Amino acid sequence: MSPSSQPAHQETIRFAPLTAASLETLLPIEQQAYSHPWTHGNFIDALAAGYEAQMLLDADDQLLGYFVAMAVLDEVHLLNLTVAPAHQGRGWARIMLEGLSLWSRQRQALWLWLEVRASNARARAIYEKHGFQQIAERKNYYPAVDGQREHAIIMSLKLWP
Repeated sequence: MSPSSQPAHQETIRFAPLTAASLETLLPIEQQAYSHPWTHGNFIDALAAGYEAQMLLDADDQLLGYFVAMAVLDEVHLLNLTVAPAHQGRGWARIMLEGLSLWSRQRQALWLWLEVRASNARARAIYEKHGFQQIAERKNYYPAVDGQREHAIIMSLKLWP
């Protein structure tokens, strides 16, 4: 990666726990980013369940993105990874994936799993670049426009040899 393509202020970014209080800032981003966004209740349920939920903030505490992941036995399931639309294309998803991978390894997880819409080629490319491999497809998994359904691509990343 050339210096000009690296995220601005990379040295000043930080992770912070996603909390119920941060949802006021987060929910408009979620709604801008997705045709079928998570609801306030989805986030509250994830927090109540104790899922790993982190925000990526810049030096001015501006929300760049966030992720929610669930640890189950020796696996971690990425449930939501979102980069604010205004900050997409700058490498923030990669940084959040690196943070999640490190957290998962610290928990001794062997695998990291996710599902992504079949039509989300940009996200799939990011995941593949990070080392995820397509494992399977879930037919008609996600709601889509006009009452239709969309397939999900199941991807996994082996964290330990």
